[in-house]
Amino acid sequence: MNMNQEIAAIQPDCRGGLTTVPGVAVGHFTDQRHWTGCTVILTDNPAPAGVDVRGGAPGTLGTDSLRPGNMAGYLNGLLISGGSAFGLEASFGVMRFLKERNIGLVTAFGVVPKVAAAVIYDLGVSESDRPPGVEAGYAACSNASKAPVVQGCVGAGTGATVGKSAGREKAMKGGLGSASICTDYGLIVGALAVVNAWGNIMEPGSGAILAGARDNLTGGFIDPLSLIKSQPPKPRPTFANTTIGVVVTNAELDTTAMTVVAKMAHSGLARAVNPCHTLFDGDAIFALSVGRQPVPDPNAVGILAAEAMVQAIISAVKHASSAPGFPSWAEFNRTE
Repeated sequence: MNMNQEIAAIQPDCRGGLTTVPGVAVGHFTDQRHWTGCTVILTDNPAPAGVDVRGGAPGTLGTDSLRPGNMAGYLNGLLISGGSAFGLEASFGVMRFLKERNIGLVTAFGVVPKVAAAVIYDLGVSESDRPPGVEAGYAACSNASKAPVVQGCVGAGTGATVGKSAGREKAMKGGLGSASICTDYGLIVGALAVVNAWGNIMEPGSGAILAGARDNLTGGFIDPLSLIKSQPPKPRPTFANTTIGVVVTNAELDTTAMTVVAKMAHSGLARAVNPCHTLFDGDAIFALSVGRQPVPDPNAVGILAAEAMVQAIISAVKHASSAPGFPSWAEFNRTE
């Protein structure tokens, strides 16, 4: 066996998405009746973590503790939830699950799990809103698995929609996607994205719009830039958005380095979502280190993270199924 064969023999199957990275599990709670849900990422060990929030309408919990220089810049669990701010309640189900297993920061009077959370606004996708609560967060933890990530309209991506720049009546279905990149020398970077964007979802290579604001006259899509250049923007409720991303790597990096990785991963979000980081989006990306792979230059992780984020976002819309009033990528591209 030559060296290339030996390297290939130890490479993981890189098709599992985020769970391709050893030491991480993903679990979903899906409420199909109310078109909402939540997703949890659990790590085998405390994971040094960073976060970068760029949207103008964020809904987060526990992000301040991840600032470089703070006492405990790591996570035991991370929650992404539908339900807007109401969905933050599901994070207490994650904390309860971890505390029952004695996982968290050891203090003089008990264990306190380190959990962060971020939410998307999916209210109104169904006629009856029921945001995920404590039991939903606990159930997502109970469902956590190291199997390949289930994608599409599951977990926090259940009620996600995209392309709302021309109004929700012209929007399409978003969802949850995941992807990973494995290098020849052992470095692995995985990404997960819950795509509920105000903007359109783009294919970076061709510039083609995959999903977004539909043009009912042409059967194609509305370009937000062309729309703004041709007519003054109309007031409309445009707060029902946000793309949340998670990057996990087996590189051994600290909180400061993972904060840089989270920042660099946003360039991937910007390649795949246009426009992004608007006042109507709460775009945020978390980055976690769960391994011992030596990496002399954290930039390598950030570059791979950006590309993995692109793939995860595209995968989210391509795996999505239609909801009432919101056609999916598959339905929109169906040929009779």
